[in-house]
Amino acid sequence: MGIMSWVAVAQRYRRAMILVSLLTTSAGVALVLNQPERTFLAWLGIPFIVGGAAMLVGIVWPTTAGLSEAPPSLASHLIRRATMNGRLVRLFPMIGVMILAGDVVYNIKLSASPAIQTEDIFAILAACVFIAYGFVPSRFSKERDFVLTFVVALNAILVVPLLLARAWEVNFERSVDFYSWIALAPQTSAVLGLLGVANTIHSVTGATAPGLTFTPQHMRVQVTIVITTACSGIYSFGIFAAAFVAFVLTEFKRPGLRVWLLLGLGMVTAYVANVLRMVIIVLVGYYTDTAATDLQNMLIAHSYAGWLIFLGWIALFWAMLFRFLPITSATLEASPPAALSEQSRSRCDICAGPLTPTVAAIRCICSSMHHETCLSRAQQCPICGRAATLDRPPRQIDT
Repeated sequence: MGIMSWVAVAQRYRRAMILVSLLTTSAGVALVLNQPERTFLAWLGIPFIVGGAAMLVGIVWPTTAGLSEAPPSLASHLIRRATMNGRLVRLFPMIGVMILAGDVVYNIKLSASPAIQTEDIFAILAACVFIAYGFVPSRFSKERDFVLTFVVALNAILVVPLLLARAWEVNFERSVDFYSWIALAPQTSAVLGLLGVANTIHSVTGATAPGLTFTPQHMRVQVTIVITTACSGIYSFGIFAAAFVAFVLTEFKRPGLRVWLLLGLGMVTAYVANVLRMVIIVLVGYYTDTAATDLQNMLIAHSYAGWLIFLGWIALFWAMLFRFLPITSATLEASPPAALSEQSRSRCDICAGPLTPTVAAIRCICSSMHHETCLSRAQQCPICGRAATLDRPPRQIDT
């Protein structure tokens, strides 16, 4: 018996299941607020809250929610496969509520700081997208899939690794600045060394992030900067990477080698730009700061140079992307049928020959016109990429 069958059974006993879900959620809240000491019941609060809230949403949610038609792309294909051809979309609100409840309980029970942090914002954004997914009109299905792909990729890049690292350390009370230790501080130190700036990477008392120590040219004292996760640039990198992944998945039906190479290049150059940002910040302090400035120049560079470098690089990369990426059927699908000129409507979009009443023709649902013989040879519409079927009425190209 599958999960959807259990959901259907539960919805037949709607009132009873609502009562069960309310009791389960209340029990979870009580266990979290009044934690029993030295008993396994203390750990039941989290699954009770998440499961009870998800059950409540799943029971009252309409059973007719499904996956509306989306332009053919790799993202729509993956979403359909992940949701069993749309049958699991009705569970998206439950997933959203589970994410929200899980984030709240994590902050209360495990996080060193119960305040809403950057990772919490990413998780809340994903929860809202899952909850609102089924309300998006079908004409915005491509934009809907882009947003879903973006938030999933964003949390996969920035939130999940952090949780795994904290679980690996078996200490949720400390911040694990693994990105700074592994992928930023050593590389920044190496580049600075190549540029003639002597420096060392070391631990800092009272902090989990690495420290980089150097001596500015116009100062006689050493300066140590702590490269924390918040100021490491990982968030800008993650946002770019998630947006780029979502763009490729929603714009291309069958990405070729060139597209994948560009995706890899984008990730690498985003990382290099992040290291360059840290190098420039240190160089500003090394060459310009004095005892009188008291590192103010480096602080200004930290506040403004980073995002200016990132925005400049983003503008350059996306301009090159749109200039050199090939146009595919999924990209052409985004153009509205009204954009087709009258001249294109009077000619076959395959052979460019004239359309006349004496030659059998067929109209695709994207409003392009083809000779039946041309479409039979081509097997698919060259404009939107839909497969051609000519053997049953009404004569059109199926989705």
